[in-house]
Amino acid sequence: MKGILFALVASVCLGWAFCIPGLVVRGIRSAKEIQNDQKAQSEDPIISEFNIHSNISNRFAKTLVTSKVKNSEKNPKEATFTVVLPEKAFISKFVMEIGGKSYEAYVKEKEEAKNIYDSAVRQGISAGHVSVSARDSNRFTVSINVEPESKATFHLTYEELLERKNNQYELVLNIHPGQVVKDMNIEVFVNESRPLKFVKTPSLRSGNEISKNDANLDPSADIKIINSTSAVVKFNPNVDKQREFAKELGQKENEGIAGQFVVQYDVDRDAQKGEILLKDGYFVHFFAPEDVDPLPKHVVFILDTSGSMYGRKLRQVKEAMGSILDQLKDTDTFHIVEFNSDIFVWNIDSESKSTLRVHNEREPFEELFKLELPNAVPATKEAIAKGKAVIDKLQDTGLTNMLGSIETGLHLVHKELRAGSKRQPLIIFLTDGDPTMGITNTEEITKIVTKINGDKDHVPIFSLSFGDGADKNFLRKLSLKNLGFARHIYEGADAAIQLQEFYRQISSPLLSNIEFEYTDDVTEVSKKTFPIYFRGSELVVTGRYPIDEGFDISNWRVKSHSRHGLISLPPVREAPVGELERLWAYLTIKQKLEQRELADNKTQLTKEALDLALKYSFVTDVSSLVVVKPNQTSAVDTEDASKPKYAGFSRTFSSPHQSMSVSYAMPGLPGPPAPLGPRSYFDPQPRYGASAYVPLGLSGQRGSYGSFAKAAAFSPNINGRFLVRSGGPNHAWRPTWGDTGIIGNPTSTPPTTTVKPAIKDLLPWLKNIINQNGTLSILGGAYDLGEGQFVLSNGECTKTPNKNVLKGTCSLLSNCPHVHSYLTDFLTYEQFACILDNKYAGVCCPEVVPMP
Repeated sequence: MKGILFALVASVCLGWAFCIPGLVVRGIRSAKEIQNDQKAQSEDPIISEFNIHSNISNRFAKTLVTSKVKNSEKNPKEATFTVVLPEKAFISKFVMEIGGKSYEAYVKEKEEAKNIYDSAVRQGISAGHVSVSARDSNRFTVSINVEPESKATFHLTYEELLERKNNQYELVLNIHPGQVVKDMNIEVFVNESRPLKFVKTPSLRSGNEISKNDANLDPSADIKIINSTSAVVKFNPNVDKQREFAKELGQKENEGIAGQFVVQYDVDRDAQKGEILLKDGYFVHFFAPEDVDPLPKHVVFILDTSGSMYGRKLRQVKEAMGSILDQLKDTDTFHIVEFNSDIFVWNIDSESKSTLRVHNEREPFEELFKLELPNAVPATKEAIAKGKAVIDKLQDTGLTNMLGSIETGLHLVHKELRAGSKRQPLIIFLTDGDPTMGITNTEEITKIVTKINGDKDHVPIFSLSFGDGADKNFLRKLSLKNLGFARHIYEGADAAIQLQEFYRQISSPLLSNIEFEYTDDVTEVSKKTFPIYFRGSELVVTGRYPIDEGFDISNWRVKSHSRHGLISLPPVREAPVGELERLWAYLTIKQKLEQRELADNKTQLTKEALDLALKYSFVTDVSSLVVVKPNQTSAVDTEDASKPKYAGFSRTFSSPHQSMSVSYAMPGLPGPPAPLGPRSYFDPQPRYGASAYVPLGLSGQRGSYGSFAKAAAFSPNINGRFLVRSGGPNHAWRPTWGDTGIIGNPTSTPPTTTVKPAIKDLLPWLKNIINQNGTLSILGGAYDLGEGQFVLSNGECTKTPNKNVLKGTCSLLSNCPHVHSYLTDFLTYEQFACILDNKYAGVCCPEVVPMP
């Protein structure tokens, strides 16, 4: 069987001057070629030594990963070095030792790195396989040729500030050598300014699920306490142990460990006061009070019950909510809001719900003031039991009215506050998809919510993106602009546990409106105001001070609101372990990038973040790593490591609707040169909303309908061909030979049929509104969608979804794919709907420019 290999690069023009940015077809790969790739893979150079050395001081970890490879063959071999690192870490150094020489990479501005070797994009890319994945992680990969009977060594350094969660710090080290290694050494040094409370190593993890401690995965690490503030942890599994761990982690024994080694620890601290470390003009302020009574809270749970939540997702939400409700304290109150096409506020006492149709796109919030909605209920045992009964009644149906649901949640909070509530409000918003009802533009939703929230009481909104279909970037921005943060819930057997773990982190607010106050001579300070402090976490502020032996911090304070009123806490000064400058640079860059993400004008923040990234050699969102190798220099970046990838940029992508071999390059970076080119790759998730689908025609498989097709529009197929418009509406349609997967001139006579995707897959909102008999209720009747039917377009119409083309004809939805991107929900479709032969639901389809 033949496969098709695509490579995503900056912009490549194909066939008849037809250009799709980011898409180039590289041709047909034979079974023999694939077999040769697999054979080459089995003869990879041997990793003779694999070491990870991590040094933690002042909660700041610097980790060095070293891999030594040897090619014992008489032919050159390609060696691929892959490291999975935490998503919050910055790469700061990469060195390769080849032929007795060292080649050190350097950091450049991202666009400059992109242009360094643009010509290399057009070179070939070989294939290899490294199935490596881990949640909340990034992946770094680079490949080189190792000469016969010679060695190469890779050294990668990355740095991160450890975040305190659930009363402990956690260093996660990913071990993925891809083979059993004769000499494997993992060493972690912990050096803190305060005495260590504990140091421990839980069971090895897969990195892709939350699991309980497993005796079979106990690393039996050697933990030595050097003194009260220092410890060293060693993990040196021999060959047999590596095979055992691989088997327990679900890997092939000969592929070695593919998992995470974790070190957990905490320090003794003042029960209320924070600690200040000062050195060489830099300071860091840690604040994690414990001896504080928790704030009573009002929690509004806003839960997505749209059609896409069907099955396991909704079952897992119900399971998690049962546990979460049990964690509410008797001083708390709560609301349960569900949303799909409409909004439902549940009356917990009566276990009934009020239905809200918040669809006014101008000021939907104003409608809520006219409604009598249920009050929040105290979290008594009886109310919690009734709350669980309410959760059990949730059913999936309809579309996704996000804006209406959040506005309703804010209204419920404001209503309680106006009634005199002193509880800390929290909104927990969970969704698995994109908005498809009411206002659907995510930027507009964010602006409206932020305005409403800012005009009132500034309620923290915590967002949970559930599964691959959720828009993580939108929810992150929404929460950051509204005093909260977002978390991604990965689809898997442990999704309910992930939800419970998230709630555990925010279940106990201790302080609100926290402000760190310093004297005027302190400069370049990171974020110093925080809406809430939660038990078990830590707030960190860093900045610069004038170097003076007599420098006084007696007037430094942390002011906040506790359960018993306003408090002011002075810090305790401690002696730091090692330098503080890089910690200051790391946190400053992180926060500038966060501010940049939210800013309308990003120029100044980009410059400030870039200047620091270049000075301290950090690979960030605005900087890239340029790898120097013999006779070659190329740009390399990291990619999301939450899903397995193929190290040679080739990936077999299969679903009920598509099957293909795809190659990717990092967005904003050139594709990797071959054969020596460093490789970086990126997997854009297929998303609905592209203007057409590309029919691949692999053994009758349907074409994909994803983001890589956004640049072009496709007409219905004619004699096995698709007509592709290469420019705007005034350009002519030209043929593409979809069945061969080649865009451009065919190399052989194309087949005469193409299987198109089901209309419910192309327009997913249809699934939630189609009647049981397969008809669609619209325009006063119930009409068939006409899939698989030969129905001619008929009847002129003058209102098409494409504003640039007013005149059209009534056509089946399946026969007018180039308007699908406009039909984002049922209400939009309704504006352009028409009926064919008094039997079929259609759409006013723009007239197609005739093919020359």
